[in-house]
Amino acid sequence: MAYKQKTHSGAKKRFQVLASGKVKRKQTRMRHLNSHMKSKVKRHLGDMIYVDDANMLQIRRCLNF
Repeated sequence: MAYKQKTHSGAKKRFQVLASGKVKRKQTRMRHLNSHMKSKVKRHLGDMIYVDDANMLQIRRCLNF
C-alpha cells in the first residue's frame, strides 16, 4: 500500500511557488540586532528573493512539486 507524500509544514509557510516554477523566499537577518544597520540595508533585506538553483532540489522535496 502506497502512502501519499506530505508537504513539509514549515516549508509551505516559508516559500511561495510561482507559475514560472521559481520559488520566492524572505531574507534573513531582519529579526534583531539590526539597529547598527543602515536604512538602505534594512530596506533591501525586507524584499523577497528567489531561491538559488543550488537549493531547488531540497525545496522540491519539501514542497512535493
